[in-house]
Amino acid sequence: MKSLLFIISLFLTCSLQAQDSDTKTILFFGDSITAGLGVDKSQAFPALIQDRIDSLGLNYEVINGGLSGETSAGGLRRIDWTLQRDIDIMVLELGGNDGLRGIDLNSTKENLQQIIDKVKATNPDAQIILAGMQVPPNLGQDYTRKFETIYPELAQENNLFLIPMIMDKIGGDEELMQSDGLHPTPEGHKVIADTVWEALNPILN
Repeated sequence: MKSLLFIISLFLTCSLQAQDSDTKTILFFGDSITAGLGVDKSQAFPALIQDRIDSLGLNYEVINGGLSGETSAGGLRRIDWTLQRDIDIMVLELGGNDGLRGIDLNSTKENLQQIIDKVKATNPDAQIILAGMQVPPNLGQDYTRKFETIYPELAQENNLFLIPMIMDKIGGDEELMQSDGLHPTPEGHKVIADTVWEALNPILN
């Protein structure tokens, strides 16, 4: 009897491990927008994407790799640790804090490029979606314009999927933005989730 129970237990364990191994991983790697600063983590757009995936019965697990205050340089420093786990899809949302701090544009682009390179080196088959960001015009029109070109340039140079402006549909709306004018409300995260889904859905299917 004990032997039979052991065999059943072993079978169930192996089955669960096989099931887990079939689950694909989507990594959202970003700053406070991805992390969901100011809202419950369940209300942040990566969690909303997971809810939608689950409702469709798709075998994907979402990992929220957002960190408030993160710059492209900070993301580059921690990407190796994050990539200890294999990923199938990555949504890269970084650079906004670089723009707010007036960081050299070449440095921002190079940091993002190195993150992309590391993902491709460790997960050659992974699909990467690059989320474009905007910055306020207080640093001058020239800086603002050149900042926005970083993302389409990287997408073209690396053959990536591009979300031109991840927060394009929520800026200036008090219902969608928190009082700081920088971070989305729960309703704003729903709009971002819809925007991300437009890029993600064709890859999942």
